[in-house]
Amino acid sequence: MGVLTVRFYAELNDFLPPESRARRAVRHFDVIGSVKDFIESLGVPHPEVDLVLVNGESVDFFHLLRDRDDVSVYPVFESFDISSVSRVRPTPLRNLRFVLDVHLGKLAAYLRMAGFDALYAKQASDRELAGVVAAEQRVLLTRDRYLLMRSEVKRGYWIRSTVPRQQLIEVLQRFHLAGAVRPFTRCMECNAVLERVGRDAVADKLPPAVAAQKWTIHRCPGCGRIYWKGSHHARIQKLLDSTLAMLDKDEKFSPRRA
Repeated sequence: MGVLTVRFYAELNDFLPPESRARRAVRHFDVIGSVKDFIESLGVPHPEVDLVLVNGESVDFFHLLRDRDDVSVYPVFESFDISSVSRVRPTPLRNLRFVLDVHLGKLAAYLRMAGFDALYAKQASDRELAGVVAAEQRVLLTRDRYLLMRSEVKRGYWIRSTVPRQQLIEVLQRFHLAGAVRPFTRCMECNAVLERVGRDAVADKLPPAVAAQKWTIHRCPGCGRIYWKGSHHARIQKLLDSTLAMLDKDEKFSPRRA
């Protein structure tokens, strides 16, 4: 039987039982395996990991562990580039386009509301979601940690909260997106980027009360839905403003450095 020592840092501790968090632990094993197999056997999905040190040296997921190795595992660093150090992924996660699992429909709507590219299909299977991540280089947001362990999934994040509004705060904090919020730029229905159109081009589709106003009109090039600055606009803006204000006050999802 072999023995390893391991420590997980920051939010990776969310995947561990309380007695194993924020400390170096001894693990015994009968069969030697790779770094990826080892960390996922402890419940931590590999897309959540950005740096693995074995005996102080950066290694990739395929590195084979040996008896008495000392392993340190760090989460994804979105705020700065560690590509010159990390060996677990070829490129940093900078181009953030999301795909969400079937449990996160409300979060998908909130992300689109804030202007982020967020694919969502209510009936999508795990296999289909993993395929989208691989084909389109998207970040998978999911409540299913085991979905993140699929080999095709290179970019992903396990949503901790079950409350949609706090899920939005969590994503904005986790990926440092507060400064990238661009409300009213993306279709809430199909996720396409909205286009500004002349009033005459859509006059037959506007309610009389809207046609009488001088609001700017936008149209979705995907589904054809029409958007204007009505009462819903003020409600959405208020929701986003209050959400952004909460980012400085809510410590619940702030990155930990334990």
